[in-house]
Formats: sequence, C-alpha cells, structure tokens
Amino acid sequence: MLISTKGRYALRVLTDMAEHQSDGYVPLKEIAERQEISEKYLESIVKSLVKDGVLIGLRGKGGGYRLSRTPDQITVGEVLHLTEGSLAPVACLGPDAAPCPRMADCRTLPMWRGLDQTIQAYLNRYTVADLMHSGQPGNDYII
Repeated sequence: MLISTKGRYALRVLTDMAEHQSDGYVPLKEIAERQEISEKYLESIVKSLVKDGVLIGLRGKGGGYRLSRTPDQITVGEVLHLTEGSLAPVACLGPDAAPCPRMADCRTLPMWRGLDQTIQAYLNRYTVADLMHSGQPGNDYII
C-alpha cells in the first residue's frame, strides 16, 4: 500500500484548515502558501472533498473553504478512503472486486483480511484533530 500525494496533501489541507478554523472560510491560496503545495493541484483535491461533504466552499469576497464538521469528527481513514479509493492490501478485498474462484480454498485470505482490518482500524483511530499542532519529531522525549 502506497498513499499518493493526493491523500497525503488532503490530510495536510484538512489539518491546516482545522488549525485556522477560527479564521472562518480559508482561501485556498493561503493554504497553498503555508503548505508549499501548488494551488492548482490543491483545487482538484479540495473539489473532491467538497463533493464528498468533508469541506464547504464559499465563492466571492471573504470566500474560501472550511470543514463541514469538527476536526474530531473527520477520521484519517475516511479522508484516505475518499482520496485513494480502496486501501485493501490485495485486489480480491477491494470494494469492486469480482468474486475470486479460489476464495474458498485460499490459505492466505484470512491473513490478508486481518491486515485489511488492522489498516482500517488504525486509520480510523486517528482524526484530523489528532494531527493538529503535533510537535516536531524527535523533540518529544525526556531524559
């Protein structure tokens, strides 16, 4: 499983918006500058997040984007599912997979199902709120 830039950037955008939600609607240009991501590329990501109801957009003066729910109600798993599609480790467990004729006799299927469930549980355990204001890696230990 490899998460694309679309999925990674979507999480960065949502975290940025959550950290600036008191500003009201946040212009995409500001997010692009803070995150050092092409505004053009962010437009396509934000468009899909609006379509799927994660963000609300407002055009015109004072416009921009904001979260449709509080940061603690948006899971990382939900965002990655929307941006990446299936995160299944093997094709036969994907949502649109055709029934495999070997499924009944597949000795590896239980292991793949377990991995799929572990991935989903792990990603759904984290929310956008959990990603906000995280400390710098390596600076969170005490000697």
